[in-house]
Amino acid sequence: MTSEPGNLWEATCAETVQAPPLTGDATVELAVIGGGFTGCSAALEAARAGASVCLLEARRIGYGGSGRNVGLVNAGLWLPPDEIVALMGEAPAARLMEALAAGPATVFAKVKEHGIACEAVQAGTLHCAHSEKGLEDLQTRFRQGNRIGAPVRLLDAAEARARVGTEVIHGALLDSRAGTVQPLGYCRGLARAAVAAGAKLHAQSPVTALARDGETWRLSANGHTVRARKLLLATNAYHLGIDDPFRPQAAIVGFSQYATAPLDADLRDQILPGGEGCWDTTMVMNSFRVDAAGRLIVGAMGNRRAPTGPIHDAFAKKLLARLFPQVKDRTLTFQHAWHGRIGMTSDHIPKVVGFGPGAYAIFGYSGRGIAPGTVFGTAAAQALLRDDPDALPLTPVDRYAERFTRLRSVYYETGAALDHARRLV
Repeated sequence: MTSEPGNLWEATCAETVQAPPLTGDATVELAVIGGGFTGCSAALEAARAGASVCLLEARRIGYGGSGRNVGLVNAGLWLPPDEIVALMGEAPAARLMEALAAGPATVFAKVKEHGIACEAVQAGTLHCAHSEKGLEDLQTRFRQGNRIGAPVRLLDAAEARARVGTEVIHGALLDSRAGTVQPLGYCRGLARAAVAAGAKLHAQSPVTALARDGETWRLSANGHTVRARKLLLATNAYHLGIDDPFRPQAAIVGFSQYATAPLDADLRDQILPGGEGCWDTTMVMNSFRVDAAGRLIVGAMGNRRAPTGPIHDAFAKKLLARLFPQVKDRTLTFQHAWHGRIGMTSDHIPKVVGFGPGAYAIFGYSGRGIAPGTVFGTAAAQALLRDDPDALPLTPVDRYAERFTRLRSVYYETGAALDHARRLV
């Protein structure tokens, strides 16, 4: 097997967006820092409401996690409902879960409305039990989900294996609300729609200074100044340069992915023929799905560009062989390999911080960025323009800090490497 570097989503993205670098001063109602799902959703919503918008992205639109993730459009968080209630309280948890339950419908509606070319497939997702203990976890999630009205279905081993095309899972939890997209295509499609609505998007425009100046926010980028009445900081795990007045705090978790060449027709009929996206119940999570061209994509926690990268690369080969031995027998190779970063809060719940007048920072999706980013970004634009924090899925806090984020980042990478090394034996 060979592993050739290259982000599959960059190679296959069908969407383009005009986002030239910032070359002059500007004054707008809303400034957005970050060109991912959250920032582009906010820019689109604000521009459609008639507000002037300037979005500043340090690299290119979708450069961060929005252009590197698995592409699963999930409903809700990956925490079981009862844990969310225990952490947040009954009413706040219900408010958040209700908003995120509608997340996939919101995503697929935007895809349809704006004609976004992103290989959108709303065929559901499968949370797969890797063991009998994993199946017990799914049974708990099934009971809790049904209790709050989530239309999830618990599949026995036979049906789950038939849907996935593997013999090594013990069952699965099917969520028919969910689905998959080409994530970079979706992000750039949102950005294109925002530009069409009147928003000004600027890539290659890193914000180097941010301050409150009288009644407005003052942002410095490319030697120019943007003044804005309202501000959204949407950088998540790819925050650069700005420590004052606020810096998102979360542990950084690496996640690597690998894609084969398109499968032969007979293999395509065997492996995920219904088009569901999957992840499993292992503590060090794995994912697997097929794209529109029939490429089989496997992913796992861990940064393949870290010193531990060779372990993750070898584990990906092992994972592919264990899940789908029929692919191994055809000696298919990985044609693409890439990695991204996840911003993981200590309680795995997203955060909205109101760090100044008319300013929010949103971060910490803990690996669930597509639907929550769309929901939170859209809601943030509404909340900021209307001065209505109740428009958000959760109540903003004035400050937020986490301890030992760097140590926890090292812990997650080390844990993933040790787990993958153990499974290579």
